[in-house]
Amino acid sequence: MAYSCSSDNIDVEVEEIEEEQVDPEDQVEEEEQTSFNLPEIDLNNWKVTLPISVNGKPIEVEPPEILNYATNDVLKPFMFNDSINGALVFYAYPGATTTNSSYSRTELREQMNPGSNSTNWTFGQGGSMKGTLALAEISKDNDGDYHRTMVMQIHGRLTNEQRDLIGESDNNAPPMLKIYWQDGYVRVLTKALKNLNASDTEILYTDAWEDGESYTFSDKVDFDKFTIEIKVSEGKMEVILNESDSKTFEDIHILKWGVFENYFKAGNYLQTTDQEAFAKVKFYDLEVKH
Repeated sequence: MAYSCSSDNIDVEVEEIEEEQVDPEDQVEEEEQTSFNLPEIDLNNWKVTLPISVNGKPIEVEPPEILNYATNDVLKPFMFNDSINGALVFYAYPGATTTNSSYSRTELREQMNPGSNSTNWTFGQGGSMKGTLALAEISKDNDGDYHRTMVMQIHGRLTNEQRDLIGESDNNAPPMLKIYWQDGYVRVLTKALKNLNASDTEILYTDAWEDGESYTFSDKVDFDKFTIEIKVSEGKMEVILNESDSKTFEDIHILKWGVFENYFKAGNYLQTTDQEAFAKVKFYDLEVKH
């Protein structure tokens, strides 16, 4: 299964017209129109969470409504095209938050079955996500340092059976992978099991996990375009920056993580509650494969 950013090739039969005269002004206008680029991102398998709320809960927009983001009055302030550079811009500021977070976001959540959160994947089944993106703008704190934002995740999810087994009210599980833009660098953070002898039931609780290995790529991406690829398989997770610099996580913690279902996330998850803070993240392409 693949959610690809590539458009299908369409063969168009053009009828030739001999000695057709073209008005020079029309030709200039046509050239200007064709200079605009739209992002080639297939949103059929993504929903988005926004930093605004209704009845105390952040607004979420699923397929097929998300496909019309360019004309959707709710989405337009937070998801919009940079048609000069061919990118989809995600704008976020401190606002509505989800149940398990203090921060707001304009962030995509993978839906293998469009419109449903119930179908997900395990590390044993594997998967990959690849995106080309850039930090367009981000605010600074009172010390003059840039705020940070999360641009990609692998998030865990309890099955309904696991949820009922440990008596939870929702299906939330920890995120195994967080990828941040931080001070112009790409930083990766994983999860680790606190007690490697935890039982099959104990391992399901969120507090059984803590922040694990962290890694910051040496190349500074700053505000330039960069590519991140995530590849996962049984007991293994690899993060690749710009198709050259790679970091692989392959240990007992990744192996133990195999109990959870997962889904990919991508976008702009602003990591501050400072007033007047904001960030804009541009995605040029985004592709998921399973």
